[in-house]
Amino acid sequence: MDHNSGGDNERLRVPAPLIKRRIASGRGAMEQPNATHDGEASLTLKFWLAVVLAAVATGLFGAGLMALLQFVEKLAFFYHGGSYQNAVAATSNLRRFLSMVIAGLIGGVGWYLVRRYFPHEKSEIDDALWNGDGELGVRRSLTTSILSEVVVGMGASIGREAAPKLMGGASASMIANWFALTMAQKRLLVACAGGAGLAAVYNVPLGGAVFTAEIMLGSFALPTVLAALTCSLIATLTAWLFLPSSSTYVDVPNYAFSASIMVWSVVAGIIIGLLAVVYVRLLGWVSVHRASGVSMIWMMPLTFALVGVVGFRYPQLFGNGKDMAHDAFLGVGGLALFLALFALKPIATALCLGGGASGGVFTPFLAIGASLGAFLGAVWTHFWPGSPVGAFALVGAAAMIGAAMQAPLVGLVLVVELTHTGLNLMIPMITATTIATLLGRQIDGYSIYSARLPRHHE
Repeated sequence: MDHNSGGDNERLRVPAPLIKRRIASGRGAMEQPNATHDGEASLTLKFWLAVVLAAVATGLFGAGLMALLQFVEKLAFFYHGGSYQNAVAATSNLRRFLSMVIAGLIGGVGWYLVRRYFPHEKSEIDDALWNGDGELGVRRSLTTSILSEVVVGMGASIGREAAPKLMGGASASMIANWFALTMAQKRLLVACAGGAGLAAVYNVPLGGAVFTAEIMLGSFALPTVLAALTCSLIATLTAWLFLPSSSTYVDVPNYAFSASIMVWSVVAGIIIGLLAVVYVRLLGWVSVHRASGVSMIWMMPLTFALVGVVGFRYPQLFGNGKDMAHDAFLGVGGLALFLALFALKPIATALCLGGGASGGVFTPFLAIGASLGAFLGAVWTHFWPGSPVGAFALVGAAAMIGAAMQAPLVGLVLVVELTHTGLNLMIPMITATTIATLLGRQIDGYSIYSARLPRHHE
């Protein structure tokens, strides 16, 4: 049989290869499972142009939102760089309390107006991708993103990444409409730009692309990966014009592998997997029962105020938890502090979301995992001494993110890329992350994204 002719000739694939004849064996290039046909989302020249424009827009939105966040942090706590939690701790209890109450008032009134006047515009990127055509409302997305960064800067215990992720998706949705892309192309573009938003603000281009493939699209097919990598790369380079190109968590030591950490990773994976299920269920419950309508105007200041009061003793709870995770990675803190932080951070985040706020949960969960890992590691070293607490924190962070996102590759890649270290710990990191994610999948299967999807409207 002539493998270079006939209707089954896979050399007729899209895009058409420059070399039309198969190799001498006659076997097909697309027998490799990831090297698929473009499918409905054809990677045409028009699509690639849309990718470039969406990536640049995502990088600019990311930089702009981070500038807004930093401006609010300065106003609220005189923060000018370094540790945000130290800036919070340097202010009075009254200032912390008032900052949270004012943040609740701004957020409560703001989100009430947004949801009242833009009720039919979509601003949930995951829902728009998984259950829709990728369409996002630019007005609602922009106002939601601005409000999110303002309240995070004032101390709300939610993540900063949701806003750039959303604005990446919203800008891609608008560009897809301009270019009259197909629905499949539009969904791919929106997913790529969403992941690129994460990449741009955290300087994690590989992590952003893996986030797109593993979580937002659930596919590592070659066309998906090429588009995701390109979008995250361009968005990150664009953000470099305004944001630092260094790692998010600086000066984290290159911890060494040890038998102690290896054995501990098995035990920790089980504990973290079980707790991740509890935390994700808590998020799901809060997402359904959160304040809505006029009640947000008083509920959000109240829930934010409660976090502010707890923050008198633990200023680490203010903001997304970046410094909380950083201290754990460096091994800064005692057993009692790590215990308090990993126990209180999910409650603080749930309170802020329960008040009606919209925001991310990636960094809060990273911080929870790092603090939990540090706590479990500190206990472990009493029985098997010799390994630094920070090493346990890195493993714990990867395992928690992998289990909570139901995306082990994302958890591993992001921790390494955020810290620019951890390769020596890759085996225990993979062990703990795999066990934790497998347990989460077997017991429940929800993630921090699927658990927050809105109710189906009858």
